[in-house]
Amino acid sequence: MKTIDLSHFIERYIAGEMNEEEMLWFEKELEGNEDLQAEVDLRRKTDVILQKQDVLTLRNKLVAIEKQRKEKEIHAPSSSSPRLGYVKYAAVLAVVATIGSVVFFNGRHTANDELISKYYKTYEPPARQRAANSIFNGDFELAMEFYNSNDYANAANLFRKVVDQNPKDMQSVLLHGVSSFEDKRYPDARKSFVTVIDDNNNLFIETARWYLALCYIKTNENGKASEQLKKIITDGGLYSKNAKKILKSLN
Repeated sequence: MKTIDLSHFIERYIAGEMNEEEMLWFEKELEGNEDLQAEVDLRRKTDVILQKQDVLTLRNKLVAIEKQRKEKEIHAPSSSSPRLGYVKYAAVLAVVATIGSVVFFNGRHTANDELISKYYKTYEPPARQRAANSIFNGDFELAMEFYNSNDYANAANLFRKVVDQNPKDMQSVLLHGVSSFEDKRYPDARKSFVTVIDDNNNLFIETARWYLALCYIKTNENGKASEQLKKIITDGGLYSKNAKKILKSLN
């Protein structure tokens, strides 16, 4: 049987570019596959490192190399092939252009992260709702302990367990989404927020819409983020003021 190269799918999954059918398939592939889970985690960590890396330094080095090459070419014998020199120059320019596009993308990503951090505060569920849910579900109580200690990976896993037991528990669906968001699992988070919004009969729609907008910003889907932010502004409420500020910065 031919082995499937999942690298392409891993990148699309992390970037939140999969449609619903692809995501369901990929998450089934993840289940029980520790090697694949480790690879996904490694790619996420690598993305974070790359965001912090000074790509402009690399670009400047390439420009300096090209400058040195041109100076050597000036003093080189005239028998050198001008066509070959042109090809070399074009190749270097292509590399520089590629690096430039990476700088632009990572720069935009970093700018979006900074924009979110300026207006973002992790959601804290009302104490009364937490207490009511804890009475009926020990998994929820343990998930909240992980959540409050900033262990969002374990919190997300336990909230998912709670939701599997009670799919109509929109508070747990929301908290699964928030935990996934904090753990940088944006596709998982987005699914939870959409579920809360589509339910259309709970107290968490406003928060879900806010987080959905943040997910889109994190994955550089600013158009979709703007749609959600406009709805938040139209509805008014807790997040409308910050939604206006972020929307202004996105446009």
